[in-house]
Amino acid sequence: MSLRAKLVLAQVPLLAALIFVGAVGSFTARELGDGARAILSDNFRSVLASQRMSEELARIDSGALFSVAGERPRGLKLVSEARRAFEVELRVQEGNVTEAGEDEATARLRAQWQSLSESLDGFASLAASDARAAYFDDVLPKVTAVRQATAAVLALNQDTMVRKSDRAERSARFLNELLLAASALGCLVGVLASGMLTTRLLRPLGVLSQAARRLGEGDPEARARVTGRDELAQVAAEFNTMAERLQRYRESTLGQLLAAHRSSQAVIDSLTDPVVVLGTSGEILHLNAAAEALLELRADTGLEMAGAELRAVLERLRAHVFAGNGAYLPKGLEEAVRAVTPAGERRFLPRATPVYSEQGDVIGASIVLQDVTRLLSFDELRNDLVATVAHEFRTPLTSLRMAIHLLNERAAGPVSDKQADLLFAAREDCERLQAIVDELLDLSRIQAGKLELRRAEVDVESLARGAIEAQRSAAELAGVGLRSEVLPGQGSLYVDPERIALVFANLLGNAIEHSPRPGEVVLRARAEERDVRFEVADRGPGVPREYRQAIFEKYFQLPGAPHHGGAGLGLFIAREIVHAHGGEIGVEDEPGGGALFWFTLPREAAP
Repeated sequence: MSLRAKLVLAQVPLLAALIFVGAVGSFTARELGDGARAILSDNFRSVLASQRMSEELARIDSGALFSVAGERPRGLKLVSEARRAFEVELRVQEGNVTEAGEDEATARLRAQWQSLSESLDGFASLAASDARAAYFDDVLPKVTAVRQATAAVLALNQDTMVRKSDRAERSARFLNELLLAASALGCLVGVLASGMLTTRLLRPLGVLSQAARRLGEGDPEARARVTGRDELAQVAAEFNTMAERLQRYRESTLGQLLAAHRSSQAVIDSLTDPVVVLGTSGEILHLNAAAEALLELRADTGLEMAGAELRAVLERLRAHVFAGNGAYLPKGLEEAVRAVTPAGERRFLPRATPVYSEQGDVIGASIVLQDVTRLLSFDELRNDLVATVAHEFRTPLTSLRMAIHLLNERAAGPVSDKQADLLFAAREDCERLQAIVDELLDLSRIQAGKLELRRAEVDVESLARGAIEAQRSAAELAGVGLRSEVLPGQGSLYVDPERIALVFANLLGNAIEHSPRPGEVVLRARAEERDVRFEVADRGPGVPREYRQAIFEKYFQLPGAPHHGGAGLGLFIAREIVHAHGGEIGVEDEPGGGALFWFTLPREAAP
């Protein structure tokens, strides 16, 4: 049996416990539901009918009084309408007799009503002078009798509902105790059985661990004796093979070791990128030919011959590795370091990996300097081209926008409805192109290091209010509500208002674009000890976890998400602006669904 099958088998007791608890829970829910439905179906409709009959009796009494008081037409009309409504509810009650004694009570109610109906028929035909005596002598006593019969039916059903409710409450307590006991029993049995199976399954891992510990302590004869044909047995066999090879390696001659050393040296020297291995004190343990030729380094002189910038980078990477942080990988080409070589100025992208001893201790830091000079040249050329194209687009795009605006305003003559629709679409496309051009120009300034901040003291509440008002029309056009949860008294910030407004515009615009219709976007601000945290929350599809870092990179767009003509630069620009202010930016899941984009701004200006 394979390891996967054994693992699945070990989970079977837990699955059985879950099924058992689920069955008990389903039975409990069904019993409670049946009790509630019994109360509603048997008694609630009768209670409702009795209450409505009481209301109609009051209307009959009022109508009769109107007739006696001189409002005869109005009173007889009210009596007629109430009689019809009473008859409807009485028939409902007669069709919903469910309790003992309710049949007799309903029959008495029907008899009393029949008697009252006959009196009302006679009352309607009497002259106004005789109506008063007939009301007090005949109608009113029978109305009272019908009211009492109705109250009897109502009291019978209400008492029954109370009894059933008490019985349902006792049943609920019993079923709750039953569910808790079943849950505890199922969990206990499932955990014990699963634990026993798992312990038995993982016993070979203990054998492997003990053999590995003995081998690490220097016992070359250590072997893992595991029987079977599953994956753990295969791992044990591979471990034994490794132990045998390690034993042969230890028994190899010095000449073989030297040959292996020369072979590894030849492999490293074949690399065209410089490779430097540094020791714990910063001494050079190893160099390849490229490091000696391009960087003019020597093992005996250390890093003294390296330039100041290169030496600082090498020391930083060595400290990173020996601090126990593992390998160092650059985040992008912006970490490339300049170095003057005999072939001219070069740009190298550094990465470092630790070198371990047999005991697992870090004894060196292997640093590879990848030559990215041509890549950076191509990247700079691309950025220059993007900036140039975007700049050249601005003038004709501005002229085109002005021309379309004049046509929309009928400055060049009348425009038909069809032409107006086409001009509106063209104007929207121009606005979209203008936004892309602005993003590209902002990108070029950021990449050129020309992002200047004009800081000013701004109140947090006014900053958020301005951001909401700037997006109000776009939200209304999209059918999305905008709400601010920024409380007064949050203090002030020392920031560039125009740049931060651009951050808000990107985050709020994205939230509006991805919100369902109708929907709502919420802007929040929370004052913390050293900074203020702003949040933009929507109820859209959210951002998958695997894309939460990449979404802030240049030109990135979520796979499968609808695109609306953007260049994928908005969040990148927002990140750079926030970082320039000394803050952080990220995205999380909004409780209840949706995305929550946040960024922080320090209360004091970064130095």
